[in-house]
Amino acid sequence: MSFRVSIAALAIAFVCAFAPQSRAANWLEMTFGLSGPRYEAKVPLCNDSWVTNLVQSRFSQKEGQYWNSPLQIAAIDHIQETAFRPWHYASIPRRFCKGVAQVSDGVRRPIYYWVGEDTGEVGAIWGVEWCVVGLDRNWAYNPTCKMARP
Repeated sequence: MSFRVSIAALAIAFVCAFAPQSRAANWLEMTFGLSGPRYEAKVPLCNDSWVTNLVQSRFSQKEGQYWNSPLQIAAIDHIQETAFRPWHYASIPRRFCKGVAQVSDGVRRPIYYWVGEDTGEVGAIWGVEWCVVGLDRNWAYNPTCKMARP
């Protein structure tokens, strides 16, 4: 066993001895691609019709396509913002929201969603993620949509 350990240590020492030296970025590398994210923090409000319509349409699409269910969100009421950029200032700007969803089965359920900058199609538009309490069938945000909140 100690023979294997000594061979491994010798191999690591050999690799480290002949590894190329690290160097600083040249002016071209510093100009392109190393500047970091440049977020504008311009995220739609929680009650923006674009946001609520997107949540409603994607909810009904998910229910019909994956769960063979006719459920739809008829309306979202009592919308409130719970947080905006709750983490580090350089993280992706997100607006966290909550409300009450009137589902087509007649039950009013809490809904939590967030809107994020550059998290949509190909990172070019806003993205929206949501969770309706009691209808998180794949448990993506369990327990009770806690993972969809800040």
